Amino acid sequence: MRRAFGLLLIFVLMCGMCAVAAAQEQSGVQNPPKVLVIGREFVKPGRSGMSHAKTESAFVQAMMKANWPVHYVAMDSMSGKNRSLFLTGYDSFDAWEKDMRATEKNTALTTALDQAGVIDGNLLDATDQSVLVYADEMSLRPAVDIAHMRYMEIEVFHVKPGHRQEWTDAVKMVKDAYEKSVPDAHWAMYRLMYGGAGGTFVVFTPMKSVGEVDQMMTASKKFGAALGEDGMKKLSELEAAALDSSEINLFTFNPRMSYAPPEWIKANPEFWKPKTMVASGKATKKEEAGVNPAAAKSTTGQ
Repeated sequence: MRRAFGLLLIFVLMCGMCAVAAAQEQSGVQNPPKVLVIGREFVKPGRSGMSHAKTESAFVQAMMKANWPVHYVAMDSMSGKNRSLFLTGYDSFDAWEKDMRATEKNTALTTALDQAGVIDGNLLDATDQSVLVYADEMSLRPAVDIAHMRYMEIEVFHVKPGHRQEWTDAVKMVKDAYEKSVPDAHWAMYRLMYGGAGGTFVVFTPMKSVGEVDQMMTASKKFGAALGEDGMKKLSELEAAALDSSEINLFTFNPRMSYAPPEWIKANPEFWKPKTMVASGKATKKEEAGVNPAAAKSTTGQ
């Protein structure tokens, strides 16, 4: 399919159909944050899973003890290099700065996070961080009931220098065609601002089930019909001119390493409030909330 339809078509197929039914069946849909800070931890072979979760429990306890108001979600890779992502959303860069400054002033919290970082670091090969800004004009019906999602598909596009206009035109064609042909299609796109190469765009698609990926197959004919033969040819030309490369990966949410907002836990306690925790083998009531200080790990990418 990639050879037949190109990178952009694969993008809309993967992003357009996933999580549609799940989002509509539940209340509490949320719009994407305007600023997204993502930390990546590349875990050593044999050190992922519960081993990593145990070291993360120290961050969990620190954040819970501080009753920190900013929340995070953690994800583990299901494809590509072995890594965990920690995503933190903010309304603005000013809000991000205020969070950082408040953390610095809380000596007890910073001490606990530093100590946890030393232990956690023994399991890691590397870490990095980046910051993205939401591209509303390139997104389509992005609001979803994230509390009931389980997986996240992330695709990264690298646009050639000097070819931003071709990229913008191509995305507009894709968005318009999907808006007309598949009423429930949606995705959220971000532009990388710090922490990587310029001209990088990232598409996020939350899913309740991996089986939803199968739905993408049903959208290809509708999309092609909406564009028509001339439109498909034009899209291929824009794609060839604009794109340097792309990569797509799948992640699973990890509630034990996430500092989930109270409303998520209330909406879906079976998932966001695990019955077992990892610190010393026995969970406390606070630990069962499944928390992770992505603030201390604020680092973006996939």
